Amino acid sequence: MSGHSKFANIKHKKERNDSAKGKVFTVIGREIAVAVKEGGPDPANNSRLRDVVAKAKANNMPNDTIDRGIKKAAGDANSVNYETITYEGYGPNGVAIIVDTLTDNKNRTAANVKNAFTKGGGNVGTPGCVSFMFDKKGQIIIDKEECDMDADELMMIALDAGAEDFSEEEDSYEVLIAPEEFSAVREALEAAKIPMIQAEVTMIPQTWVELTDEDSLKKMNRILDLLDVEDDVQATYHNWDE
Repeated sequence: MSGHSKFANIKHKKERNDSAKGKVFTVIGREIAVAVKEGGPDPANNSRLRDVVAKAKANNMPNDTIDRGIKKAAGDANSVNYETITYEGYGPNGVAIIVDTLTDNKNRTAANVKNAFTKGGGNVGTPGCVSFMFDKKGQIIIDKEECDMDADELMMIALDAGAEDFSEEEDSYEVLIAPEEFSAVREALEAAKIPMIQAEVTMIPQTWVELTDEDSLKKMNRILDLLDVEDDVQATYHNWDE
């Protein structure tokens, strides 16, 4: 991924998210509900909930909002009935897109996701049609401006905790982790008081696609904008090099 700025894409995603903060909190709220139902309301005994809480804090969700979400989920555990469904498809010029959803009405979600693809000139494909082009990894991004630690020391903390790879870019550090080791590495960096601007399990493209003509750019942004405002959509991954 030489020359590809992951940090620039992270900032771009945050700008999208910051313009729809309520949607971000809705997404994280659902993740909290599912995590509490699966492992209980105590983050100390629920690694998935710990990871969601860390994600919530990285997105500036207030602590009292997080606590209310956990308490509500604990009280309504039996009523939480979200189903995880992943959609795969193509945008303009063959851009690969993966959409993770949490839904209590899969017919509604399927229709809305398909509508987003269609309005942007794309199409939903069959399961597995593009996921082979991505690697599922824990990914932690650290802004150099916010981190005083020496790069070598930071790298050793990450690798000793179980990270697979550490890379340095002009404005950031990236730590890649096998999904099953993600919690341990994130917690090791947190214990070392290392600020993380992103820490989550994600889908990382193996190759990237550039869009150069105005029509393709408009269509791709149309798909992403429509998915962004869809409450059932938890995350969208793509290999468009923004």
